[in-house]
Amino acid sequence: MSAENKAMQDDPSLNPAMFWVAEGESLWQTKSGPKNMACTGCHGDAKKSMRGVATQFPKMVKGKLQTLEGQINQCRSTAQNAPTLAYESKALLALTSYVAVQSKGMPITVKETPANREQLTKGRQWFNERMGQLNLSCAQCHEDRSGLKLGGSLIPQGHPNAYPIYRLEWQTLGSLQRRLRNCMSGVRAQQFEYGSPEMAQLELFLMWRARGMPLEAPGVRP
Repeated sequence: MSAENKAMQDDPSLNPAMFWVAEGESLWQTKSGPKNMACTGCHGDAKKSMRGVATQFPKMVKGKLQTLEGQINQCRSTAQNAPTLAYESKALLALTSYVAVQSKGMPITVKETPANREQLTKGRQWFNERMGQLNLSCAQCHEDRSGLKLGGSLIPQGHPNAYPIYRLEWQTLGSLQRRLRNCMSGVRAQQFEYGSPEMAQLELFLMWRARGMPLEAPGVRP
């Protein structure tokens, strides 16, 4: 990150992602579905109930590996009996960023456990597996060559601690899964589907790999 990007991210009055956070706060209080329930009906004040929540995902929920977006949709379908929200939709990004911002500055706490070990192992395999016509893995760029340049741009370590993020390249907010699909497209590989088990496994490994790092969501990146 440049000093300008970091300043934009750290100042709520400059961070463009805060528009989504404000929308998420509104949606948090909006009743939805046949049950006419809002998120506040179960969880109350997000500033208290959601503190630290985003640092724990993905995690096992009732035997299934669940991302934060997946858990929001699970709550909508079960607690509210409302339609799930499409990945990359404004509403899902808004709710995700609103939940995530409650944990801003807290360390990522994803750990390896007997319950998630198999999923974590698969995520590690995806990270190290060569794919696509370019026959590259995530690790070859973001571990072996981090700090070098590709096409004039610095190769980062590939940590997920700022998602959802506002990318200046996108001129909008986007999820970690969108960024992963961009990378897969870049190496000319078949992309994992949004919300797929493979995406959740890779996301789990990345969050475990970044354990202890402070959550910066919603972040700003080039």
